[in-house]
Amino acid sequence: MNFKQLHQQAFPLLIANVWDVPSSKVAEGLNFAAVGTSSAAIAASLGYEDGEHIPFSKVDDIVKRIKATIRLPLSVDLEAGYGQKADDIVQNIKKLHASGVCGINIEDSKVSAKRQLQDAGEFAEKLFQIKNQLTKDKIDIFLNVRTDTFLLNIPQMVEQTTARIKLYEKAGADGIFVPGMVNIQYISHIVQSTTLPVNVMCLPDLPDFDTLGKIGVKRISMGNFLFEKMYSEYEALLNSVATKKSFKEVF
Repeated sequence: MNFKQLHQQAFPLLIANVWDVPSSKVAEGLNFAAVGTSSAAIAASLGYEDGEHIPFSKVDDIVKRIKATIRLPLSVDLEAGYGQKADDIVQNIKKLHASGVCGINIEDSKVSAKRQLQDAGEFAEKLFQIKNQLTKDKIDIFLNVRTDTFLLNIPQMVEQTTARIKLYEKAGADGIFVPGMVNIQYISHIVQSTTLPVNVMCLPDLPDFDTLGKIGVKRISMGNFLFEKMYSEYEALLNSVATKKSFKEVF
């Protein structure tokens, strides 16, 4: 089953979000069907802030190492594309595709002083140009388009989300990612508003996977939350070693 087909199953595709070779190999060992990078986790692991502060070349290097060591389908969080123009973003996607990447996430917000939504029409036009060029160049890669309407809690976010989804669907998106949604009525409404597979993300109040599957969600992501949890537990363990002057809790 290829990556696109994994988004058409009765039960949602659970993506293991990874940031390096070890995390990717753990996911493969646990028989996940696919993995996806977390931009925030990769950036943090190398000492960068999220929001394209890390150079794309470093992301590309990590992706190459991951893909060289696992056989699973790999999707890459490309944030806003690491480029201002569609042509620049296409070149980045081509580099990832050449390494064996089968999908990307691209988001409709950008980070400067703070994260802000891009104009929906302008972003849709850029997305159309990206898709058109990839098709011309025979680059088959899954474009999971993220809209940050819920994440940024904008006014009339349900209406604004559905309006953006219609534009992105027409522009060539293969999937829609709406991080921040947890209300089951909202999720159901968004799912019913598009023919594209809808992706939701790990949050404390997110419904369980069975419930999400029943209302038609096709993909579930973890974001950087497992990465943060792992390092929180590492901090607690390291503190224990230092304060108790013993390694007993390590074993």
